[in-house]
Amino acid sequence: MPPDRTYLKQSERSTLEIPREVTESVREIVDTVRERGDEGVRELTRKFDDVERDDLRVSEEELADAAEALSTSERRTIDNTIENVRAFHDEQLANLSGFETEFEPGITLGTDLVPVETAGVYVPGGRHPLVAAPAMTIVPAVVAGVDRVVACAPPQPDGSVQAAQLYAMDRAGADEVYVAGGAQAIASMAYGTETIPAVRKVTGPGNVFTTEAKRQVYGHVGIDFLAGPTEVLIVANDSADPSLVATDLLAQAEHDPRSRPVLVSTDRALATATVDALHEQLPDLRTEETARECWENNGEVILVEDLEAAAEVANDYAMEHLQVMIDEPERIAGELRNYGSLFLGHHAPVVFGDKAVGTNHTLPTLEVAAYSGGINVTTYLRVLTRQQLTEDGADSIAPWAARICELEGTHAHQISAERRIVSAESRELARELELRSGGGVDLSEE
Repeated sequence: MPPDRTYLKQSERSTLEIPREVTESVREIVDTVRERGDEGVRELTRKFDDVERDDLRVSEEELADAAEALSTSERRTIDNTIENVRAFHDEQLANLSGFETEFEPGITLGTDLVPVETAGVYVPGGRHPLVAAPAMTIVPAVVAGVDRVVACAPPQPDGSVQAAQLYAMDRAGADEVYVAGGAQAIASMAYGTETIPAVRKVTGPGNVFTTEAKRQVYGHVGIDFLAGPTEVLIVANDSADPSLVATDLLAQAEHDPRSRPVLVSTDRALATATVDALHEQLPDLRTEETARECWENNGEVILVEDLEAAAEVANDYAMEHLQVMIDEPERIAGELRNYGSLFLGHHAPVVFGDKAVGTNHTLPTLEVAAYSGGINVTTYLRVLTRQQLTEDGADSIAPWAARICELEGTHAHQISAERRIVSAESRELARELELRSGGGVDLSEE
């Protein structure tokens, strides 16, 4: 282990490697959907969900029933999250822009931010159907300007979609909602069926089968990123409340037995008190079984000398959620580089970012944060470049381009560039560059 850290509790580092049996199973699912369309989806739904449903698309009546099934308070709660997520992503979009600049006389270059035409989002069911999830994937697509946003969600035992999730999908702005779960949902949106439309990009969290399906369809469609179970790393010192640190660790542990809760502390007493508090709180959790298994198998407690060392550990782990529970967290914020989302201070727990404050909770895990961020407006935007040249601009750049082509041996490219050489100055430059005419223009003086 690195000399700057001491493990009071350690677990094995997880990876994104997918078991071979999962890969093979998903390949069969994807092939079934591609070859058999709607009927394949229905067959897989019967097989994996034990649900028989003829109409894959959620009807307007079902959307209305979902809203009616919720109380006024429940609808207001969901609407509040959607409004906050929309406000954040609206602001994000307002601070993105393309540009157009004349770099040299007659040579104007720029970029345009253009949304994908269609997007498909997956809203997982699982152990705890996430009601905030639709806001996190659908709202950024709508804000980005995607023309058509479709959503897929797995069925409940009665064939319906969980009411709060369905209401959230509708309110977030999904144009259509379909009942399909897991890998078959990803394949349906990637390749299309008679009912479910093919899209340009597929996003959203899910289990290992959903993740593997996204990996297999990538290239035919775009995806957001591959991710595993949720995780948190909390940096804390003696200014933190050990009971509160324990609560925040358990908030991630209850998601899944494979989740990863990690504490990095500069204070041994704080670390020990946090572990004691965690074990005291576990029996009171309705999710105790999952949280206990997660903590026992995947929980870590790391002791470091100072906050600089804590930042090094955090950057090494590159985890989904990074909480800094110290006074004046700005002291190390500038040293933190690898994380999905950063939570600064004692009063900024992951739950706020996950559920209500407005930032996105669909984030990279398993060290993917070292090279990628989470879902945001740019997930659904393409940065497209453009160039416009006048005759003079083309003349000035042509000798340089032609010489590169000559070095490469791309002869037709060379001719294309040479035919834009029109001035005596550019002919002279071509000779200085030792360009031999590819047949596009006479480089001798006229």
